[in-house]
Amino acid sequence: MGHRRHGGSALMGKPDFRTPMSRARGLGAAHHGAAEWLSNGLMAAALVPLTLWMVFAVLRLAQLDYYGAVQWIRSPVNVSLMVLTVVIAFAHMHHGMRVVIEDYVHQRLGKLGAVALSLFVSGLAGALTVFSILKVALGGA
Repeated sequence: MGHRRHGGSALMGKPDFRTPMSRARGLGAAHHGAAEWLSNGLMAAALVPLTLWMVFAVLRLAQLDYYGAVQWIRSPVNVSLMVLTVVIAFAHMHHGMRVVIEDYVHQRLGKLGAVALSLFVSGLAGALTVFSILKVALGGA
């Protein structure tokens, strides 16, 4: 019999008579894989026009001085699109990192720690970026 990561009984010398489906139940993202795939696809699809807009924004901002850039970011449309881009990009980044961690980190505690660290770093970086954008847009800079 081959090595089974989660089979348990096969590792102790006892035959495992369960079906492949019964062995797979409860082992991973089988219950929410489609929803995660859909949410990741929607985030990626939303990032396409937002990234194109961001490229335009960077090219536009490069032509302005400090005061022109501040005026540009104070536009409700510009600040909203910039914050939306940042929030979706960091959420998409965390989702991608979580998938990689779940696929390649096999120790339960290591996986939990890595996912928590990814969430913390993504959340902190995203929050600091949004705070910085809003500080400039609302006149605090």
